[in-house]
Amino acid sequence: MSADINKDQILELTRKYHQTGAATEFVPGVTPIWPSGAALDEDDRVALVTAALDMRIAAGVSAQKFERGLANFFGLRKAHLTNSGSSANLLAVSALTSRTLGRRRLRPGDEVITVAAGFPTTVNPIVQNGLIPVFVDVELGTYNTTVERVAAAVSPRTRAIAMAHTLGNPYQVAEMAELAERHGLFLIEDNCDAMGSMYQGQLTGTFGHFATVSFYPAHHITTGEGGCVLTDDLKLARLVEQLRDWGRDCWCEPGQDNTCFKRFDYQLGTLPHGYDHKYIFSEIGYNLKTTDLQAALGVSQLGKVSEFGEIRRRNWNQLRQSLDGLPGLLLPEPTPGSDPSWFGFVLTVLPEAPFTRQELVAFLEERRIGTRRLFGGNLTRHPAYIGRDYRISGGLANTDIITEHTFWVGVYPGLRPEMIEYVAETITEFVLHRGRGAA
Repeated sequence: MSADINKDQILELTRKYHQTGAATEFVPGVTPIWPSGAALDEDDRVALVTAALDMRIAAGVSAQKFERGLANFFGLRKAHLTNSGSSANLLAVSALTSRTLGRRRLRPGDEVITVAAGFPTTVNPIVQNGLIPVFVDVELGTYNTTVERVAAAVSPRTRAIAMAHTLGNPYQVAEMAELAERHGLFLIEDNCDAMGSMYQGQLTGTFGHFATVSFYPAHHITTGEGGCVLTDDLKLARLVEQLRDWGRDCWCEPGQDNTCFKRFDYQLGTLPHGYDHKYIFSEIGYNLKTTDLQAALGVSQLGKVSEFGEIRRRNWNQLRQSLDGLPGLLLPEPTPGSDPSWFGFVLTVLPEAPFTRQELVAFLEERRIGTRRLFGGNLTRHPAYIGRDYRISGGLANTDIITEHTFWVGVYPGLRPEMIEYVAETITEFVLHRGRGAA
């Protein structure tokens, strides 16, 4: 019996094994409804097992295929896989500090405009590179900032804008790109929560100098851990590749040598002529690469982006329609001109409501409905940022409201319509009961 036949048998058994774990009946109040999670099918399991059987452990064929697929999906020239979305943000910001950019490079003390109502890994690379975050407030309802707020925050020291599309809802990214161009600023789109979202008919992640994506299981597609940096700028792409790959000057793929046919014919820095190009380092870099196992899963998942996006939109719309008009709650709104691929369904308990966010969240959690905060709320109030250098432009009043009164529930593809219906019924039950003045 040949090895190929054995492999085929293993993969067929893998499919059968996956099918034994088919979805079980939903029992309200017993079956957990997670706020986020991966949607994995038998093709995904087979992709992982195939890569494992081939012992493809470092980045290789699958990584190259996934990068090409991602670049094609976004219509951009280059995609570089990383070990996380957080690392993707670090690489994007760090690339802009490279000396090779000359006068355009970001230097310690330069300002980068962002929002405080978000996840810390959008902000942390700014701090880690010695740059100054400039925090602007957001709108309640869309939970994104506005071009007007960002424009008002621009100072002579401003060099970049870096912010995320909140919970998949695009900010005014076309206008933001125009503002950046007008002031000579870099624009980094943190697209980690928004893969497949559209603004003015164009995919988010295609407006800025850089876009970043996350493949953590909570996100639109998953590789377990993983991320990607995308750009249309070949010089910026090369910097990301160098920083991701130890900072080395060489661009050979893993397991390859002498792609340039000049491996022992370079003279860079003060090194002797002919020093091995694989060990010449032109940037202060890291090792933030992915593996072929992760990439194999990513290739399988990538073909499902549109399907997953439609399910997210369906679940979000079902909740929005079911909860419309409930007193005491501010319901979410898409940014005008956008078509979000929603990451979650965000709710703010109004200050005048006869109940609190804590009470509503406790009611949901007791009924096995998972909730999450809008990430860090006001990041400037966290221990990590106290005493750090930053600037606030225009105040953070809405961000503080989010910190006290806002949370979200799930809409990810693993949630079936009957689960979404139960979430809506549970919220409605709580709100109407409290609205009658019950204790």
